[in-house]
Amino acid sequence: MTTDASPLDGLDLDALDVHLREIGVPRQGELRGELIAGGRSNLTFLVFDDAAKWVLRRPPLHGLTPSAHDMAREYKVVAALENTAVPVAHAVTMRNDDSVLGAPFQMVDFVPGRVVRYSEELTALGDQSAIDACVDALITVLADLHALDPEAVGLGDFGKPTGYLERQVRRWGGQWDLVRLEDDPRDADVKRLHAALGESLPPQTRSSIVHGDYRIDNTMLDATDATKVRAVLDWEMSTLGDPLSDAALMCVYRHPMFDMVHANAAWASPQIPSADQLAQKYSVAAGVPLDHWNFYMALAYFKLAIIAAGIQFRDRMGGGTEYGDKVGEAVAPLVAAGLSELAAT
Repeated sequence: MTTDASPLDGLDLDALDVHLREIGVPRQGELRGELIAGGRSNLTFLVFDDAAKWVLRRPPLHGLTPSAHDMAREYKVVAALENTAVPVAHAVTMRNDDSVLGAPFQMVDFVPGRVVRYSEELTALGDQSAIDACVDALITVLADLHALDPEAVGLGDFGKPTGYLERQVRRWGGQWDLVRLEDDPRDADVKRLHAALGESLPPQTRSSIVHGDYRIDNTMLDATDATKVRAVLDWEMSTLGDPLSDAALMCVYRHPMFDMVHANAAWASPQIPSADQLAQKYSVAAGVPLDHWNFYMALAYFKLAIIAAGIQFRDRMGGGTEYGDKVGEAVAPLVAAGLSELAAT
């Protein structure tokens, strides 16, 4: 039995309990839940009974944007990667309609461990050698992801394997037009970088599964051994694409301006190797050269700049936090870094 009504908006425990029993998920005792993360992003709940724990994610209650909150997409990649070299949570159930909770949702097993989001949590991992070993483990996991054959794990149709870089340049350029401020003083440089990227597109030599947002805080580390990655999280941006773009974004998140986007970010800490060092570590782990690397870094800077501008835009529209304008201060330096990368080619 569950309680008569769920006190958690967006999580109907009675309906979920019926669904779990119908699909044969072992249950023991009353089903309970608590909100882990909310806001305008996906809602994340811890769901548990007397014997097991799960993590359930569903879109926000208001302002749904289906393309940005595709439960089926995230669930598909997690289910496909189980029993590969890439650690993920066991996939339990997914509904891409409103038949159970009134919205799409997906649920996976709870993976115990720790998520390192902030610099003080990074410091708590141990001395510099412990942090370096953790970074090496994270990069190995990313290289393992890129080494997988999408067809072999059932993800051959997970995206268009070619034309990824061109689509990324077009997509983020179009996004800028949606979030730019009126008479935006950054517009000329953003458009200059966008045009330069379009003119500098390298040939795509490889295609792989890409995470799209890979850094330490999107992983679950072992609670006692930070060199063990227990699960890679947050697959909402994953697709088939160019693996070097995935590696470059990981490196760009190392830029100090990332602290504007994600305050006190662990990945922006000076205890993390520099962007150049991360790139070389990835090259060795993946066994691939960093051809056209300046382009990939410039594209990653462009993407992060537009993400920051989007946060600022949502804040001004009343849908963000009071820090939106501060985040917006990161846009110009990130664009400048992208232009500098292309000028170095």
